Amino acid sequence: MAKSVRVKSFELFPQDICEVDIQSLHALSLGVGWPHRPADWELFRRAGQGIVAVDGIGRVFGSAMWFPHGEDFATVGLVITTPRAQANGAGRWLMEQVLTRCDGRHLSLNSTRAAYPLYISLGFEVEATVFLHDGITLEIPTLPAADGVLSELSTDGIEELAAFDAPAFGTERGKLLSLLSEVAVTCVLKRNDVVVGYAMRRKFGSGHVIGPIVALNDADAVQLTAWHLKSLSGKQTRIDTREKGAFSDFLTTCRLNISETTTTMSKGRRFLNRAENKPWIYGLAGHALS
Repeated sequence: MAKSVRVKSFELFPQDICEVDIQSLHALSLGVGWPHRPADWELFRRAGQGIVAVDGIGRVFGSAMWFPHGEDFATVGLVITTPRAQANGAGRWLMEQVLTRCDGRHLSLNSTRAAYPLYISLGFEVEATVFLHDGITLEIPTLPAADGVLSELSTDGIEELAAFDAPAFGTERGKLLSLLSEVAVTCVLKRNDVVVGYAMRRKFGSGHVIGPIVALNDADAVQLTAWHLKSLSGKQTRIDTREKGAFSDFLTTCRLNISETTTTMSKGRRFLNRAENKPWIYGLAGHALS
């Protein structure tokens, strides 16, 4: 693995993402049309690890992050390069840096169309399509009563959620859920005082994102999502999901239409392993966090 990459007349070097001014990261994402605010970048830096590609005078030309879960798994995201750097192989170089630092871990990511050929060449395999639903909801359709009790969860209940979440995500991610709970409103669904679903919402970009959404079935996922949408009437809202059918149809009915798609890919063990009557991820925590 090369320690640096030459971009025309200058070289780029890796630097820890926590050592870089947050405004430089914000400018990087703005440059490629991504919605991340400085506060979003700060949350991601707290949740994971990353590097940036800088030149000899500290200018930022790219970024890449990974979010470890347990001993042998991580999600990869926020792989961004300026057009000038991308044309000269900086994206591949950044991913090689990530793969070296994540050696021994199984990996998953959500790829844009532009990055798809790169990830295929690095040995990632396709698993599913992610549909980005977004828009402004003005009215929620009338739903039957929820099968259970919906309520807002305090931050001290995260451990119970983490135990429910682990079979859906494929590994324990309690640390991430605890971090998200600091900036999110969490709705939990219980039956007989047992957690059977939850959903978080938080500010992101110019609006809000609802995710993760984890439930046992479509009906529960719809109820959890509707609980949040009632508080987001007239506000820009985003939900990333791999679902089709009833859950996706509900989002479209709420005017959250599909604006783009990405591709869930994995390297190592398969990431998505759905089992009947087990929790499932209906809404992603985010493209980078999955």
